Amino acid sequence: MIDRQDFEFPSKSTTCRAWFYPAQNESLVDAAGAPCIVMAHGLGGTRDAGLEPYALKFADAGIAVVLFDYRYFGASDGTPRQLLSVSAQLADWAAAIKAARGIDGVDAGRIALWGSSFSGGHVIVAAATDKRVAAVSAQGPMMDGQSAVLNVLRRSGPLHLLKLVCAGLRDVLANLAGAEPYLIPIVGKTGTLAAMNTPDAYDGFTAITPPDWRNEMSARTLLTLALYRPGRKIDRLRCPALIQICDEDSVAPAAAAEAAAARGGENITERHYRIGHFDIYRGAGFRQSSTDQLVFFKQRLAPRRAD
Repeated sequence: MIDRQDFEFPSKSTTCRAWFYPAQNESLVDAAGAPCIVMAHGLGGTRDAGLEPYALKFADAGIAVVLFDYRYFGASDGTPRQLLSVSAQLADWAAAIKAARGIDGVDAGRIALWGSSFSGGHVIVAAATDKRVAAVSAQGPMMDGQSAVLNVLRRSGPLHLLKLVCAGLRDVLANLAGAEPYLIPIVGKTGTLAAMNTPDAYDGFTAITPPDWRNEMSARTLLTLALYRPGRKIDRLRCPALIQICDEDSVAPAAAAEAAAARGGENITERHYRIGHFDIYRGAGFRQSSTDQLVFFKQRLAPRRAD
């Protein structure tokens, strides 16, 4: 059994908590240490929601892993709880990368990023900003908030979208009044008010979450979702990226991920899977996607030759 270690780091004035998985062999070690993958979840997800199998697989192959919770979520500090802020999460990514570079035995020059769904977009932005990042993997990524909003409109209709907007405005007013955030479910059954309510969303997400996972997020986030278009920064990457697209994705439109991958040019390795958004975390979807990720990371994080 891999010796998972508790790990924490500061992000602005907030403490983020993580698990650190040491590399379990020296197959990828060079004079500077072992490579390391920094990981975090998607929309409202926490480190204990189906991500550990990936971390264990990478660590067992000789790659260290830092798997963290965003501020306001899970084991990390920050109030109000369940506040989903894109800018705060991107700041947490930058802080996690910095912290990973400072771990004894980790090669600061071989830090890779792993994201899924909402964080599949975050890792593009983080790597486009930090030119030292060595590689990126994004599975089922939310590359374009505008496409995601149009997807909600197409699948659930204008009335549902209007209800989400009203919930967001209510949360904004609560914030102005100094009240706690107005929270809505992250996932819900079809027809219910939730950030994700496609037919596979509730069962798919709750299948990987622990019993104490909070199915809540700040509604205000939905008002600015269309403005978050991380795929537009993919051409700024200096490192290789693996983009894994779920062709039957009901949440993060596959077409937006394909368009982003095309924009990235020769830096991009594109893989397709005939599965839904949540199928990639379990069973055959997990086995295939994680195997492809491991092949990619081993190639891109191979020990550097001494001059």
